[in-house]
Amino acid sequence: MPSESTIVTDSMLPEAHRGKTGIWTLTLGSVGVVYGDIGTSPLYAFREALSTAKEDGVITTTEVYGVVSLIVWALTLIVTLKYITIILRLDNNGEGGSLSLMALARKATGGSFAILALGLLGAALFYGDAVITPAISVLSAVEGLKLVAPAFEPYVLYITIAIIVGLFLVQSHGTARVASFFGPVMVLFFLTLAAAGIPHILREPGIFLALNPYYGIQYLITHGHAALIALGAVFLAVTGAEALFADLGHFGRRPIQRAWFGLIFPSLVLNYLGQGALVLHVPEAASEPFFHLVPEWALLPLVILATCATVIASQANITGAFSLSRQAVQLGLMPRLEVRHTSEEHSGQIYLPQVNMMIMIGVILLVLVFRSSSAIASAYGIAVTGTMLITGTMAFVVSRYVWGWSTLRAAATLMPFLFIEFCFLAANLLKVFEGGYVPLMLAAALVLIMGTWVKGTRILFEKTRKTDVPLDELVAMLERSPPHRVRGTAVFLTSDPSRAPSALLHNLKHNKILHERNIVLTVRSMDTPRVRSDDRISIESIGLSFWTVELRFGYMEQPAIPRSLAALRRHGFKFDIMATSFFLSRRSIRPALRSSMPLWQDKLFIALARSASDATDFFQIPTGRVVEVGTQVTV
Repeated sequence: MPSESTIVTDSMLPEAHRGKTGIWTLTLGSVGVVYGDIGTSPLYAFREALSTAKEDGVITTTEVYGVVSLIVWALTLIVTLKYITIILRLDNNGEGGSLSLMALARKATGGSFAILALGLLGAALFYGDAVITPAISVLSAVEGLKLVAPAFEPYVLYITIAIIVGLFLVQSHGTARVASFFGPVMVLFFLTLAAAGIPHILREPGIFLALNPYYGIQYLITHGHAALIALGAVFLAVTGAEALFADLGHFGRRPIQRAWFGLIFPSLVLNYLGQGALVLHVPEAASEPFFHLVPEWALLPLVILATCATVIASQANITGAFSLSRQAVQLGLMPRLEVRHTSEEHSGQIYLPQVNMMIMIGVILLVLVFRSSSAIASAYGIAVTGTMLITGTMAFVVSRYVWGWSTLRAAATLMPFLFIEFCFLAANLLKVFEGGYVPLMLAAALVLIMGTWVKGTRILFEKTRKTDVPLDELVAMLERSPPHRVRGTAVFLTSDPSRAPSALLHNLKHNKILHERNIVLTVRSMDTPRVRSDDRISIESIGLSFWTVELRFGYMEQPAIPRSLAALRRHGFKFDIMATSFFLSRRSIRPALRSSMPLWQDKLFIALARSASDATDFFQIPTGRVVEVGTQVTV
């Protein structure tokens, strides 16, 4: 599952500052954050695939070999070849993730609407993942308590909800302290995966035959419709693959690759082989093959360790949702959201209360409605396969137009993976009515919301532009007939520096004054993750007392206006925050009689605009230096 996690930010340091110790520290961190989701897949992936694979209720050797072979080769082809080898190289100035790739692809294609639509859909599907992952992961781990003591069965649901609520409630305190334990706990978990599988492999060494892709292909050919259904469950084994790319900017390619080849991949393969060997030897263990891998005395410690691992996987997903939301806001796909920084050292560690609450409610509802990890499994694959297909499609565009590959080379490299993932998507679509509708409904709702916001802001911009006064004409008029002057600096925020800000016009109209120095400020969100300090600010004089200033921020950055404006001193401009007033326009939006959008969409856009966080907080402007001017507009 895609995860834009921001827990570890050491990789943001320049390459020159990363020594050998730094690489291994980042490798350990990637084990805890990047691989949390894919590491917990053995809890349910083999169980679900085998339960749909068996015919007549009887498990055959062919079915066990076929399912294990499909899982191992899915890990090999999709994770190792596609993501580790190819996709990790498609970075946007060191950053990964679906929105980073979208920004790169749009830049390469001149702002293609089709790429924007794909980016919207990919982001929407990720939020579906963010809701499903905590539900299925925590629930599958807690279900192991039923094997420890059957008396726990009536309380599994309540324990799961308690863990989920606790997980979301601690988000406001930040993840810095918890993150330091993620890596070591997950290393222990992966070593346990391998250790639990090895004894069963030694008892049934014939399971190594499953490494031959022949058995997976043979199973698909000979089992017809049942094989297609099983293929959808097999995909659960690779549901964390998107996180490899999403967290690229926080760890770097080499640490992620080292962790995969050195620990994650071998541990997963040994565990899946071990589960297959166990079921060959004891078919009754197929109901919970993961927990039956260990002797009875080790069952409770395994349940506790697995629960910790699922909480870690969920944590990475939640922080990923925070990071993705901030990127979406910066790219203009969502209204401003309240962003709280939870670390003084790392700007990437953030908390978004609105996003946190929405995901928590979604996860709890999912657990209450489906009540078991097996039921939720039907809802899981569609969102992930859709995200992977979108990533693959945008990767084709980037390799073709940014890397300069020929169409034939790009197609030969990426089309086989797209074909495999399309087969997985087709298999998962068979489960739409069993729970697969959940991510589809979530994605449709979020695409509608983001699409409405993009369309509404464009309409609003075009309407206000028609009634605005050109800034150079206003400045010329004020020089001919200057109003009363007051000391200090006034900063007027606007999205279009060629037009006079409405706050400036209303200040002149009602207060009939003009400051000694007037800055017309535009904040630009760039298609790059971060902007160099030298490129952050530009200033241009347009009159005796007027300047236009442009501040540029990457979509991974939090726009802090006062701190950035301090750089004006390097341009010879005297800037004193205590002698500066920031004028903001507060728009009251109403539906127009004749609108480009239906009335219901007008009302949705107005509701989104009203839910946007205060610009003062978003831009980190001291409240005592802000003057708000209200205006009414129709959309």
